Amino acid sequence: MSNYSTRRLLATAIASAAALIFSGMSSAQTSEGGYLTPRTEFGAPDLQGVWSIATQTNLERAERFGGKLVLTSDEAQRIEAAVQAGFEASNRPSDPNREAPDSSNVGGYNTFWMDPGQRLAVVNGEIRTSIITDPADGRLPYSEKGRQNYQAAMTQRASYDGPEVRPLGERCVVGFGSTGGPPKLPVLYNNNTQIVQTENYVVLLAEMNHDARVIRLNAEHAQPPMNYWMGDSVGHYEEDTLVVVTTNFHLQQNLRSSLDHRFYGSPEMVVTERFTRTADDTILYQFTVDDPENYTQPWSGELPMVATDEQLYEYACHEGNYALPGILAGARRADFEGAEYAPTYSGQ
Repeated sequence: MSNYSTRRLLATAIASAAALIFSGMSSAQTSEGGYLTPRTEFGAPDLQGVWSIATQTNLERAERFGGKLVLTSDEAQRIEAAVQAGFEASNRPSDPNREAPDSSNVGGYNTFWMDPGQRLAVVNGEIRTSIITDPADGRLPYSEKGRQNYQAAMTQRASYDGPEVRPLGERCVVGFGSTGGPPKLPVLYNNNTQIVQTENYVVLLAEMNHDARVIRLNAEHAQPPMNYWMGDSVGHYEEDTLVVVTTNFHLQQNLRSSLDHRFYGSPEMVVTERFTRTADDTILYQFTVDDPENYTQPWSGELPMVATDEQLYEYACHEGNYALPGILAGARRADFEGAEYAPTYSGQ
């Protein structure tokens, strides 16, 4: 994976950081960009805290942006204002005298419950049009087989034959989309992640469905391979960066889908993540997905993890998942009446 570094600060800031080092501050280390990286008591770069990955930037670049990765401030403000206006319109009270909706999809949440982020992602001072940075066009480089696998998995989401074919988030097994990772991607709400470090482990606790990914440090992948829901993660430190390599994913985690962040991956795909603290309130999150079974090349992305003072809340997931029997009961009723299934809608 290509290394992406933060832009250099002004020469005075670099000189100031260097002066602090030489004045005897052994608990921190200056990164390439001039930021004084805090250290844990055992010497690792300190990544602990609660961080948000909420953003309006999509995984893939929309066609309207062409090949442009970076937006101007004016362009970003117009997009963000339109998003905010849409939120406000969606949150207005419904007309009690309106006619019944003529769509099979009557919706779910109003925007009171949504928190997908109101701002586009900013990386190295650049306002980004896509999380994907490689390939340069910001699009997933599916092979013909990979595209077929993706489309087949999306088609299966419209099936209601039994609980096994429903999305994992709907079944309360793991969170929607790829919020727990890897790679970590935004979802409709609950985009916070708490990072906890010890000398031998790093834990990434996603607020969505309380998915906890335990990363073993300086270890080997499980032998024989075990297919975990979020893969088998092994990490190590490279100076100020936590590097995590994950493989051996559960087969039912092949489709990750939430909002406009969708991709398909085989159990053998390898995801390499890099967590680098670039400011007191920012971790630069970078990842590369290597999956020859579905893609013509590895693909990479970047996303800021922004510090928040919000706490993580318990995720009840249907409070016992009483919704799933109702979903299947509706499908059996449709079977009885000979009706076509309605388009799937799982809130994500």
